[in-house]
Amino acid sequence: MGESDATTSLLWSAMGGPPDLVEGVSYRGAGPVLPARLPVRELARATVGVCSLAAAELLSVRTGDPVRPVEVDEGAVATAFVSERHLRVDGRPMVPFAPLSGFWRTADGWVRTHANYPHHRERLLAALGLARGTDADGLGRELAGRSARQVQETVYAAGGLAVAVADHPDPTRPPLVESRVMGGIGKDLPGPADLPASGVRVLDLTRVIAGPVATRTLALLGADVLRVDTPRSPEDRDTHIDTAHGKRSTLLDLDTTEDRARFEDLLAAADVVITGYRPGALDRYGLSPEDLAERRPGLITAGLCAWGWSGPRSGRRGFDSLVQAGVGIAAVEAGEDGAPGALPAQALDHGTGYALAAAVLRALADRAADGRGRDLRLSLAGAAGLLLHGIEPTPAPEGAHDPERWLTTTDSPYGGLRYARSPLGYAGAPTDWAAPPTLWGGDRPVWR
Repeated sequence: MGESDATTSLLWSAMGGPPDLVEGVSYRGAGPVLPARLPVRELARATVGVCSLAAAELLSVRTGDPVRPVEVDEGAVATAFVSERHLRVDGRPMVPFAPLSGFWRTADGWVRTHANYPHHRERLLAALGLARGTDADGLGRELAGRSARQVQETVYAAGGLAVAVADHPDPTRPPLVESRVMGGIGKDLPGPADLPASGVRVLDLTRVIAGPVATRTLALLGADVLRVDTPRSPEDRDTHIDTAHGKRSTLLDLDTTEDRARFEDLLAAADVVITGYRPGALDRYGLSPEDLAERRPGLITAGLCAWGWSGPRSGRRGFDSLVQAGVGIAAVEAGEDGAPGALPAQALDHGTGYALAAAVLRALADRAADGRGRDLRLSLAGAAGLLLHGIEPTPAPEGAHDPERWLTTTDSPYGGLRYARSPLGYAGAPTDWAAPPTLWGGDRPVWR
């Protein structure tokens, strides 16, 4: 087995997949895509590879046919991992990071801020005693006189997002995937299907990139995915468009009796619930894995967080860019001037998203055998640890990458879209979604 397959085997084993199946995975090179000091190309293709294999395995379980071979094109992977950069809405590109999001020099190092959402921007400025209209220059002057750690703690205490940039890689390596069998016997999926996840009902309680990438992938594979958001926290428009293909979107306020009852009706018929909030953040609504398993035997629950499920940062909010800064990736990728660097893609988000979809597909295959639900836990920090410590870089293959080959267009309620097609590569896999994104919050809270 070559080095190109070692990471795939590692991930597949972590998901409890049958070892012999991984021999059916291969990759087609597209040149030095996703170039970085760290093995981003290897992580990216492996997460898509195991997701493709998990889809092929589940399809085999449902049809009784042999598991189809998997061949993943690294050009498709590289395009999908920067899907937000390729998105066009009536010709308009996606809005990049906000002016107050980025790396800033402090009195003793660097800090990374995230202020793309209006409430995060307001909390950042308020925590630092700055006026609401402060621009990037004003923020830079303020941060230059403070210590990075002080900024981090002050901003976090105010509900904002800032992380002191680590000057070396974190030696710890949280697991990318954790799984446990839950009690109770649930219903099985209906018989033969054309797509692996046909008939699977997924409640999507995730935001931003990693979770929505996972549920977007499940929708591609035939699942009925219904995203549920609170009306009190609007999603970024462009981020929603990029990750909402094939899904529907509804708004429910779980603090109200009427909407809570509607949610419970959805839950009663769900096969999978995926959450993307901090550990314990939804427990007050009875949405802990234990509570859900009691109310819905056989349910598969999957939780996604930024910093891992244990340790001093586990309860904190985070995004891909912040985790890169906090665990030392930014230091490894630093420029010649010593300024922190970044990966060529939000690879922690996208990689964890495909790994999460793979873990759900594997859990569905296992449930078909024993009827039991599973609780899955993944984190961006787990993907970061794998990137820093778990993958040996391999020489980039010969070839040239043409992103245009992996782009397509469609009409949508938002206008004409240009977007990246799916990189999944099992034989016969769909490459495009059955429907474009619907309007955020514009669908009824019912299953199809």
